[in-house]
Amino acid sequence: MSDGRSTLTEAIGYAGTPAPVWQKLRFDARQAAEQEPALSSYLAATVLNHETFAEALCYQLAQKAGGPDMSALAVREICEEAYKSDPSIVAAAERDLQAVLERDPATRSTLQPFLFFKGFLALQTHRTAHWLWGQGRETLAFFFQSRMSELYSVDIHPAAPIGSGVFIDHATGIVIGETARVGNDVSMLHGVTLGGTPWAMTCRCCTV
Repeated sequence: MSDGRSTLTEAIGYAGTPAPVWQKLRFDARQAAEQEPALSSYLAATVLNHETFAEALCYQLAQKAGGPDMSALAVREICEEAYKSDPSIVAAAERDLQAVLERDPATRSTLQPFLFFKGFLALQTHRTAHWLWGQGRETLAFFFQSRMSELYSVDIHPAAPIGSGVFIDHATGIVIGETARVGNDVSMLHGVTLGGTPWAMTCRCCTV
């Protein structure tokens, strides 16, 4: 059954927000398709043809990250595997999207971050890479890290855990090292480096 809302959205709830993120994203996509018919096929493919937020996010990340070295279909299957194994990844992505809406006054709709914002897309690519790292699939995790860096100018080590509700504005030049730790509800701008220094001999970690 599809009513425009993912089961994950229903499970975690969004008390105090105008609408669940997936419901709002579909509404914004329909409205944009009506206003810009030239984008209607694109919006259908990325948002409206999907039953859940997870499906749409897998498709979007795969279309961005796919290329001659790994097809979009292969990337999509890996994302789907990660989301099925750990639904908290999708819940975190939904909170990230909500964070952009709440903290970025320049954001006019959910479509902007979901389709175009480098910070949001890089962060969701990292979440899959981090899951792969936890599964011991380090080479594939580094592949995702490399694609993220090439596409979005964001370099996050796959081992670095990042909480939910994270907002990365503009994103260009973000570097997060292997031992860094980013908690929930963190906001950061472009050009931020988190990691160890040669002077920190007892601990290489940086916690935000």
